[in-house]
This record gives sequence, structure tokens and C-alpha cells, in this order.
Amino acid sequence: MTAQLLVKNEQYWLQQPRRILLVEDHQINRMLLSDYLNYCGYHIKSLSGGIDFFSTIESFDPHLILLDLKLPDLDGYSLLEEFKQKDKYARIPIFIVSALAFKTDEERAMKLGASRYFVKPINLINLSLAIKEAFTSCSSLCI
Repeated sequence: MTAQLLVKNEQYWLQQPRRILLVEDHQINRMLLSDYLNYCGYHIKSLSGGIDFFSTIESFDPHLILLDLKLPDLDGYSLLEEFKQKDKYARIPIFIVSALAFKTDEERAMKLGASRYFVKPINLINLSLAIKEAFTSCSSLCI
């Protein structure tokens, strides 16, 4: 019994940290979220715009994406819509992190395929809990 527990414990520690792609144009927000999520044990890759969004997904292979809707180079809604049209990305949840606080903005994002919608300023505890919930609910699919 003890040997089984040790093997399971070793397997737990040998797992690679979950990868999160953060797309946020505001430098302070990007740094805050990246530092916090790194502290929580996630491996973070961050982008300041959407131009490299799909190439970064291909190279980084994230388990979850945090996407701002207002980016300097591309519209976050367009990225979300194009992303959700690609079957190979179906397993990756997208959480919207936006200053757009109107209900219509949230409804539009959810209709386009977002998993969750967070309005800035973000409650980091709620975000962390939602990320853990997403990884728990898709534990075999998101690895």
C-alpha cells in the first residue's frame, strides 16, 4: 500500500505544469496575471497582441487560454471565433479577461465559444478557482 502511494506521489510530481497562454495588451495586467499564475504553479506564455496567436498555440500547446478582447492589432472576438472554428483546438478552454463589462459583451463572447468571462479588475482567487475547475473537468482531455 505504501509503495502504491509513493508511486502515485512520484507520478504527480513528475507531471509537467499546465500551460496557460495569456493574451493581454496592457503590460501591468499581463505582468500581474503572469506572475500570479506562475506562483500558482502554471507555465505561462504571454502575448501583448493577437498577431502571433495561432502560431503560439501551435508551438506552446496551451491547456487553457486567457484572452483579452481589446487588443491593439486584432479584435479578440475575431480571434475567439476563428479559434473555435478549428476542431483541433476544441479541447482548449478560453477564458475571456476584459474591461468590457456590459452583459451584451459577455453574451457575445459566450456565444462565440468562451468558457468563462471575467471583467477587470479580476478577482485572482475566483480566476484561480475557475482554472482549477476547468482542469479538473477536462483532466484527461487537456493533457
